[in-house]
Amino acid sequence: MAAGAAVVLAAAACSPAGSIESADVPAWKATALPSAGGVVLEDAGRILNRDPITKTAAGIGAGTYVLTISCDGGGKAFFQVSLDGARLSEAGAACNSSRETARIKVPAAGTLEISTSSVDAPLIYAYQLVPAE
Repeated sequence: MAAGAAVVLAAAACSPAGSIESADVPAWKATALPSAGGVVLEDAGRILNRDPITKTAAGIGAGTYVLTISCDGGGKAFFQVSLDGARLSEAGAACNSSRETARIKVPAAGTLEISTSSVDAPLIYAYQLVPAE
């Protein structure tokens, strides 16, 4: 009986604090990512199925950028960065509200695209791309 109760408590501890479908994404993002100036591309939202969510920004200049990412809900999320359709980098984050960063080298000016995906839906995610200092 005690072993059964311990399993139930352990499972509850691993469950997200609330439903991903009803999570307050802006409030979560405010605590998950640092405030940053000079953000050139950012997004936050829910992945409710396995379909990637893509956001683009035109006119991104060549240089080095820092991609800060976070997600919550269990599993892992992946963030693929492309420039004018050519893949530059991919980063991943464990969906436990930890924060990860990746340096992204953009070789030329163009349209940057970040595609967010996960096979562990549902989850919430947030990212921001800023110039490296």
